Amino acid sequence: MAAAGASVVGYDRMKEVKEFDDSKIGVKGLSDSGITTIPRFFVHPPETLSDVKSSSVQIEIPVIDLANVGSDHHRSKIIEQIRDAAKIWGFFQVINHGVQASVLEDTIAAIKAFHEQPMEIKAKHYLREEGRGVMYASNNDLFRAEAACWHDSLQVWMSPEPPQVEEIPGICRKEVVEWDKNAKKVADTVMELLSLGLGLEAGKFRDLTFSDSRVFVGHIYPYCPQADLTLGITPHTDPGIVTVLLQNQIQGLQVKHENQWVNVKPVPGGLIVNIGDFLQVTLKMFHFS
Repeated sequence: MAAAGASVVGYDRMKEVKEFDDSKIGVKGLSDSGITTIPRFFVHPPETLSDVKSSSVQIEIPVIDLANVGSDHHRSKIIEQIRDAAKIWGFFQVINHGVQASVLEDTIAAIKAFHEQPMEIKAKHYLREEGRGVMYASNNDLFRAEAACWHDSLQVWMSPEPPQVEEIPGICRKEVVEWDKNAKKVADTVMELLSLGLGLEAGKFRDLTFSDSRVFVGHIYPYCPQADLTLGITPHTDPGIVTVLLQNQIQGLQVKHENQWVNVKPVPGGLIVNIGDFLQVTLKMFHFS
């Protein structure tokens, strides 16, 4: 294999990318096939790989307990914690958020079950039509990115134009619908508290219809035989309002804070909240900087 970043004479990258996409096997299919060398278009340049190494400094994103959010005595403190975490980090974990542990466990299990199905079953949902309906694919930006990442995703646009329920894969249908309902409640609660922290009305963000457009995304990061040459996902920001992230107990997520990458340790029962780009722009309009 050529070294990352090297020029390969006679290598038709787009042809190889298209062949991979047309196969509809995803990186899970590549991993299951027993390959020992990843395709060249998954190889990232050394400078990209070196930039995402975690810091040796032991710091963690804030963890905010919502258990007593209905209590006047505790509510003001929680509002302050969320305001500060959104301002300083843009990320935080919430616990005692009201989503039952069984919902969290069932959601993770269902998405794992979907991705572990035989290729010919998953292939029925494989397409590239972002922004609506149900889409299973490997790398949304496969044909746009300089290097692909080692993950597959199931996307289901739940609002404002949800798919017909029967369009959602049966193996995870009930869990996707249940997760969307619960994640919306958590997001609405966080936005209400953040709105109050800004000195606005509790329902300000709700009135701005911030939660009316929602997409469910279920990633899988299969075993990679050359993990040192690629990434699970490239460094990025989320474009929307708020992301409510449920991760399993396998560590790997990192967030950038003060120019260093911080490992996000999974908290049992915890949900990660990410303040998206659109909300950050909105917050600046309210002089939140």
